Amino acid sequence: MAQIANDGENGMPQLARASPRKLTPEQTRRFETYMGEMLGALGLDLSSPGARETPRRFVRAMYDATQGYEGDPKLITTFKTECHGGPDCELSQVVEGPVPFFALCEHHALPFHGTVFVGYIAHEHIIGLSKLTRLVRLFARRFTVQERLGQQIAQTLQEILQPHGVAVYIEAHHTCTQMRGVRELTPSTRTSFWRGHYEENPSLRQEFLRMTSPPLP
Repeated sequence: MAQIANDGENGMPQLARASPRKLTPEQTRRFETYMGEMLGALGLDLSSPGARETPRRFVRAMYDATQGYEGDPKLITTFKTECHGGPDCELSQVVEGPVPFFALCEHHALPFHGTVFVGYIAHEHIIGLSKLTRLVRLFARRFTVQERLGQQIAQTLQEILQPHGVAVYIEAHHTCTQMRGVRELTPSTRTSFWRGHYEENPSLRQEFLRMTSPPLP
């Protein structure tokens, strides 16, 4: 099985940190001061009862929303495949979703949210279904963009399982286009990512996309 390396210039996904992140009391006070100055300059009345603790809450919320940088060593757990030969070993899909997620866009630090479908065609190993949800949320709880999120999910699943193929479909709403800029009302961005047999076999892609589509009324 492939070993998952730390993030670096090669873009390899990180599944576990050697030590957890930690803000010192001095850093926390300094960041809260910065946020208070910025929010006050933008118009927030920090003397009001409801906003007095907002800088502290904001720093805490940002820390919690980026817990994906801590990694998740439980994702490395895999099981022997249930496939024992025959055509199903290269055609049968495992599809999980929709997996809801919330992320912070690295361009504006504003949220984007949506759902992910993850599929793979097992080779010698499978992974617990809950781990697919963990995988999505690991990378979503970072500063990121939708394109990178899908690539990291696909690449990591490929590294962990070495399957015949991996498919990832993401649909998300970006508040950076709703709250600012063009101020779209109901923007929806869709991205898809294919590895292995999914790249080579259009019928597998079509079957995967049918499985991700909501049923007709």
